[in-house]
Amino acid sequence: MTISLRSYSAFARKLLRDNNALALTEFAFVAPILLLLGFAGLELANYAVVNMRLNQAAVHVADNASRIGDRDVLAAQRIFEGDINDLFIGVNLQAGTALDLYENGRVILSSLEQNSDDGQWIHWQRCKGEKNEVSAYGPQGTGETGTSFVGMGETGRELQAQSGEAVMYVEIFYTYQPIIGNAFSAEFAQPLELSAEAAFNVRGTRDLTDLFSRTPPATPSTCDIFDGV
Repeated sequence: MTISLRSYSAFARKLLRDNNALALTEFAFVAPILLLLGFAGLELANYAVVNMRLNQAAVHVADNASRIGDRDVLAAQRIFEGDINDLFIGVNLQAGTALDLYENGRVILSSLEQNSDDGQWIHWQRCKGEKNEVSAYGPQGTGETGTSFVGMGETGRELQAQSGEAVMYVEIFYTYQPIIGNAFSAEFAQPLELSAEAAFNVRGTRDLTDLFSRTPPATPSTCDIFDGV
């Protein structure tokens, strides 16, 4: 059976005039773009929420670290290793299981004080979390002597502790966990690293001699131990 050129032309004209399923065809072209924009918006919102929660967690640790310790009206307030451990447990509960703070991040708490040379030093430092990170300002003992260590915080605007006082300085490092993952582009193959910092002056009079231990002693959350909760 042969089909003439005229039949082909008539069929083509009829096909051009046919608008059946036009909306479906347009949607097929637009749907991938809409889905991409929707997923991007969802990921961006999640990123903003995670950033907010990390900053809230940093403030939570610094604020509570400035308050914790025993209460004795006849002596300076002492802070114990168990208090620090309880503080780390509390911030993990606040962060929630969705954030999984200690599995994907690390919290570093430093006591910034004034040394005997009137300089700044990190008297003690405690950490919690599986992420292998160190403080951006140095380990425990940094600035123990001399005045070369100017403090902690933004360059040129460092926080400094006054004589007989302490600043509780918190750093949080976290590897962002995307909702969508790396399905769209190899550009997202590298993990996104987030951080947050906060600091509070110690309330009241604190015994700055050292961190103390009760009986039975609590295991210190030293920064050379990588353990999650």
